[in-house]
Amino acid sequence: MPLSRRTLLTTLPASALLAVAAPLRARAAARPTTTGTADPAANPGSDPGANHAALLANTVAIFAGTAESNARPETAAKLAALTSTARTRLAALDGAGPGELFKGLPLGTSDANLNTSYQYLYEIALATRAPGPAPSDLRDNVDVRRRVIDALARLHDTYYGDQSKGYYGNWFNWEIGISASVSKTLVLLEEELAAYRPGLTATYLASMDAYLRNGKDGDVDLDSRFHTGANLADITTNRILQGAVTGDDARVVKAVADQLTVYATVDPYNPRHGVTDGFYADGSFIQHDSVAYTGSYGKVLLTRAVQTVKILDGTDYINTADLVAVVRGWVADGFAPLVFEGWMMEIVKGRGVSRTATGYSDVAVVVEAVVDLSGHTTGPDATALKGYVKFVRQTSKAALDPVVFVSPVSVARYAGILADTSVPAADLGDAASHTAFNAMDRTVHRRPGYAFALARSSNRISKYEYMSGENLMPWFQGDGAHHLYLTGQDQTLAFGVDYYTTVSPYRLPGVTAPVETRRTIPELYGTAWYDNPERGFTSSSESQNTYVYFPRGTNTLSGGARLGTYGAVGLVLGDDAAYAAKQAGELPDDFVAYRNAAATKSWFMFDDEIVVLAAGVGDPAGRAVTTTLDSRIAAASDTVTVTGRLRDGSDWPGADGGGGTAPGPVDWLRYADAGQGVSVGYVFLDAGGDRGGVPRPAVTLDTVTRSRRVVRTSNPDTPVTKRVFSLSVDQPAGARRLSTAHALVPNATERQLAAYERYGRYGRGPLTVVANTTRVQAVEHRGLSILAANTFTPGTHHAGRLTVDGAASVLVRTSRDGTVSLAVSDPTTERGTVSLTLRGRWLRAVATDDGVRVRRVLGGTRIDVDTHQAHGHSLTARLR
Repeated sequence: MPLSRRTLLTTLPASALLAVAAPLRARAAARPTTTGTADPAANPGSDPGANHAALLANTVAIFAGTAESNARPETAAKLAALTSTARTRLAALDGAGPGELFKGLPLGTSDANLNTSYQYLYEIALATRAPGPAPSDLRDNVDVRRRVIDALARLHDTYYGDQSKGYYGNWFNWEIGISASVSKTLVLLEEELAAYRPGLTATYLASMDAYLRNGKDGDVDLDSRFHTGANLADITTNRILQGAVTGDDARVVKAVADQLTVYATVDPYNPRHGVTDGFYADGSFIQHDSVAYTGSYGKVLLTRAVQTVKILDGTDYINTADLVAVVRGWVADGFAPLVFEGWMMEIVKGRGVSRTATGYSDVAVVVEAVVDLSGHTTGPDATALKGYVKFVRQTSKAALDPVVFVSPVSVARYAGILADTSVPAADLGDAASHTAFNAMDRTVHRRPGYAFALARSSNRISKYEYMSGENLMPWFQGDGAHHLYLTGQDQTLAFGVDYYTTVSPYRLPGVTAPVETRRTIPELYGTAWYDNPERGFTSSSESQNTYVYFPRGTNTLSGGARLGTYGAVGLVLGDDAAYAAKQAGELPDDFVAYRNAAATKSWFMFDDEIVVLAAGVGDPAGRAVTTTLDSRIAAASDTVTVTGRLRDGSDWPGADGGGGTAPGPVDWLRYADAGQGVSVGYVFLDAGGDRGGVPRPAVTLDTVTRSRRVVRTSNPDTPVTKRVFSLSVDQPAGARRLSTAHALVPNATERQLAAYERYGRYGRGPLTVVANTTRVQAVEHRGLSILAANTFTPGTHHAGRLTVDGAASVLVRTSRDGTVSLAVSDPTTERGTVSLTLRGRWLRAVATDDGVRVRRVLGGTRIDVDTHQAHGHSLTARLR
């Protein structure tokens, strides 16, 4: 059953959250921070002691499970894994050498090893608290608990407590990572600490506060660029646990109030505390100010938010039902469109695309959160969430192992959902849908049989994310790169780390790139970042973020319109912020920046086809340019064939599986991987524009072997061999600008593609390129009665019966009864009004969104759309 999706994300807007947070802050200020001295009169009906006891019990239940959950046979494997991990850590503790707490983790200069050492101690402590039916010599073992406590004391005395020696390396480890492990360990061993080393907890709290150096006075600073989004949720969750374990109610209340800001839907035109990180009204999620990040930081935030609901359950800090409603909206609008048959799409994972554990494992995190949310809802919402859990299980090619869940309680609840025959498996969205994540420059188009995911960039959204030696060759990932996921395929064999390992970074599908060799950050500078403190470049400085880690584009136009389940998207390629700054003389001489090629592009997304137009394709610097229409990988042993038909009626000469450049104009090509049972068709359309006709595409089909380390320095040096198919249009150095037009046809048969050929020769085809220039690009789909257009420049533009003033994205569909539906968006997010005219008979308004005005003009119907602060959102009208 569907959730009430569109209202969910705005359940707690910023104003409402401030109203909730204000009394919480007053409550925190009214309570002393000393243990046991809180005044219940400051909040009548509140019992801090009972609240803290509930917080502690809830936290232990989350991570260690309960007697009830752990008695379920389904949790036995999870409990065995907890015990096995603890034994492995104890063995490493026993085998440690000089300068180590655990064998193989030398301390003193590595913040990562220190962070891992604290995590290992937490994992040992966890095994001593997990109840269960099976005998365990670790459960309730006082000696083991005291070994952990002694190790905590040693780490603090030798490697952590001295503030003058700490805080080297990654800020995240000092402000979040270490504190997360320590805080949970303090909760798990609360009683033993009080009996054995009663002062150690307070000692650690003082140090953890001192390491919040991006905060204020040892606490969260909501104005800090480090204390936002998922990071803020992590920090405040740590502080909730710290307050509970010390009886410091003021700390708990302040942390809850601070975390509430994370749940507010971001208003990009009025950001609270200047923060643009978080979820937007269209379901987008941004972290680091400008990175599309649902699949990495977004799922971290989802986990923390659900854990907060569970931690606060039974306390009086806040009505958790409000938080549950918001998080349900994140799942329905933000996550579900990005999950295809159990696989998290690459376009929202930032540097995470280079990691070996990705895709299906990302969705396991989402599933656990949904499982837990279902336990905090009732009625249709609970049924919808449980049905989604079943749907992911049924459609995923990877068997989800609940052992990877954080909580044994979640494992038991998951088993209960799967066994509940009264709940049907159902997606949270329709099988045919179009999602315009314009706030983060992403688009997802879904149909039964496939999903098309498009990554864009602009002066609002980063072109890519590189950091910490991850995602070493990301340069074109936000320049219109797409992923076409096909139903029934094991996506680990089609995408994931092996895709980025074996496919050239210059030949990502949908990308126009200059023919040149770029160098990675470690190759350029010998370190994982550009190190120049005198010019403001340190490992986590704003300059590093702006020009190295996640540079934005220089282009303003990136976005599109959605009409029901159809969509149009436009993009003008731009350079990244680093190149622009280097040209302006704002960066040091040894800083290397690369220039992009030029192109104006559109994607028009229908049922059976995604039509792609490009105009003005070339290079201002005169370099050779490659425009890649698609790239796909297959197992080295798979039989891969490329067939097709030329315009002169002859067969594609590489039909035996070979490649090469077409000897003449091409009607269609078909890629087929017999090993996976998948295929994609490519229909070549008359390109129109200043350079009309059909370019001659080139096909390559190579066997490529590379190490996974080429995309991430910490990946194992594992060689990967794949058959790599690439379809491109190549321009030599100094070539004139050109235009291209083609349609991607997922799961196409040769017979289906031949039908396009027959129709096209007589002008009766379903697809017609109406315009394809750097000013306007438009397509008509006769079978669907849709005219779709993107305009890119000021002035008046004509496309069929449509006239558009200035830059816009427009879809117009005529139904059989003569009703005309249209959708309009501003892809620049900067226009106050978009105006268009439909020539022909006057049409009156039947229904319009707010801000849409319809009037009769000579020769047709004028529609004026108020796009002021719409942030790319589509506004619609229905006319007759």
